[in-house]
Amino acid sequence: MTSPPEILAPDALHHVSLTVNGAAYDLDVPARRLLSDALRHDLGLTGTHVGCEHGVCGACTILVDGRPMRSCLLLTVSMDGASLTTVEGLAEEGDHLAPVQQAFKDCHGLQCGFCTPGFLTTITAGLEDNPDPTRDEAREMIAGNLCRCTGYQNIVSSVLRAAEIRKARDAQGPASREDQP
Repeated sequence: MTSPPEILAPDALHHVSLTVNGAAYDLDVPARRLLSDALRHDLGLTGTHVGCEHGVCGACTILVDGRPMRSCLLLTVSMDGASLTTVEGLAEEGDHLAPVQQAFKDCHGLQCGFCTPGFLTTITAGLEDNPDPTRDEAREMIAGNLCRCTGYQNIVSSVLRAAEIRKARDAQGPASREDQP
């Protein structure tokens, strides 16, 4: 006969090791600590925004092992050993803006900025899967993220601009990135 699965006591602390934006962290967290809360409150990474707290809006989207996920729906204990990238970790070496960050700047892809971190991480992953999207594919790429301010046109333009920037930077190679804004 097999023993029942271990039930995590909600008030007990559990050790979790994470890599966040390239840095290793060891946390002791309650079993029910949401990853969004651990990022914001335990690690001080407040770029991950919490909007709806139901996984609908996408403001809390981060990259988990390169894939976009809603951090408000993930328990921190389930992330033990994972590699996470938040909006703070998107900038390139030397603090150069990542292509998607530069594109949002170039195309005025944000207004209030609350949804922007989730869009930036979502688009970063989307461009890994589809580095040369059409306008319709760009719309589809961002379909899971909500914005109450922009009407999405500049965000779609930002996706297309980010693809152009990535392509240009890849063609130039890493040495010439120092000359880029």
